[in-house]
Amino acid sequence: MGEDIQSRLISNYGEFAIIRNQAGLNRFKISVKDFVQRTNAISLQSKAGRYGGTYAHKDIAFEFAMWISPEFKIYMVKEFQRLKAEEQAQLGWSAKRELSKINYRIHTDAIKHNLIPTEITPAQASLIYANEADVLNVAMFGMTAKQWRDLNPEKKGNIRDYATVNELICLSNMENLNAVFIDQGMPQGERLVKLNQIAIQQMRVLEDDGDDRKYLK
Repeated sequence: MGEDIQSRLISNYGEFAIIRNQAGLNRFKISVKDFVQRTNAISLQSKAGRYGGTYAHKDIAFEFAMWISPEFKIYMVKEFQRLKAEEQAQLGWSAKRELSKINYRIHTDAIKHNLIPTEITPAQASLIYANEADVLNVAMFGMTAKQWRDLNPEKKGNIRDYATVNELICLSNMENLNAVFIDQGMPQGERLVKLNQIAIQQMRVLEDDGDDRKYLK
């Protein structure tokens, strides 16, 4: 039993050490009640009577179950590995999503300073931002945000919430490039074709197995 867990489960370490040293002997036996009394265990209880029984902290329960059942121990190890793999995958996805959001700010700043006239209402400005966001969506996914929502009415969020990590990496790069293209005064149609070509090239490298995206004309 690990020292950190042990310190939370018992308070009489001297008596526990005696029991642990005798535990390997064939003649040794001890009841849960005796163990609790001798070690002042705080996470193990034994109650007699009609509704009695033995109750233990989950760490003890898992350790005992793994000791008596090799199958359960293997199951616990595999389940732990699965959960850690899912955790790492989720962390990677979240990091790339946040990166995409940061670069999107760079993208919208370029739009603000180059494409939005000074005398314009907030509502009109939002349309320009959305239009430029759809340039990236079409270049990457082959459809606008509205087209995606129409095709996926049962899904919550937006098209980018369902993007893969590689697609988010590519989108992040494209947002930076589109900001540069906007600063250079490149027309939207030319930017769309160029970004689509870049998206296909980058995804082929990231996926390394060919990508079936089509070049825009």
